[in-house]
Amino acid sequence: MATRTPARTGKRRKRKLSEKQRRIYRRRRIVVGVVLVLVLALAGFCVYSIGRGAFAVGALVAGHDVGIARKAVPDPTPSTGVRDCVEDSISLELSTTTQTVPVGGSIDFAAGIVYSGTVSCLIDGSDANRVLTITSGDDQIWRSDSCPVESRMLMMAQGDEDIQTMRWNTNRSGEGCVDDADLPKVAAGTYMAQLSLKDHPEVVSQQVPFVVQ
Repeated sequence: MATRTPARTGKRRKRKLSEKQRRIYRRRRIVVGVVLVLVLALAGFCVYSIGRGAFAVGALVAGHDVGIARKAVPDPTPSTGVRDCVEDSISLELSTTTQTVPVGGSIDFAAGIVYSGTVSCLIDGSDANRVLTITSGDDQIWRSDSCPVESRMLMMAQGDEDIQTMRWNTNRSGEGCVDDADLPKVAAGTYMAQLSLKDHPEVVSQQVPFVVQ
């Protein structure tokens, strides 16, 4: 009579690991975990760096755009289209109603700029350009341009004459700009007055003699 062999069950027995094997598995897991952390950190750093670089480039481009937008465009220089007067078309006239003035007194001169050209032009008619000079022999006593004044541009047409009254208070010019009240008075004597243009030194008036007494 045959002997019946007992049927095997499908359940496998769980293999028991030794302490040494468990330590090896733990180490492997730690190494894998560390490597994974490093990979994730490196990936995060790369993403951060790329994003920061893109932001910096964008800011730089934006900064340049702002700079260009704010760059001031110079205004065009205004131009009247009128040229300056030339010396060949200008003459000066100087006169006074008196030939004597007391010491410490004042004397007035009529100082005129006459234009004889055919084309309109511009000239500075201020006391800084229309200069009255008082002399005694070779000694320069006084000049009307010792103190700065604003320009006074004149549009001159043919036949125009601009006359200004210029006063001398019988004193001597100092170094630089000094108030008339602080300038020393001149002594009695014969003096000469003459008008000139600073922009055109060769343009002068006739000399006008007078006496301080």
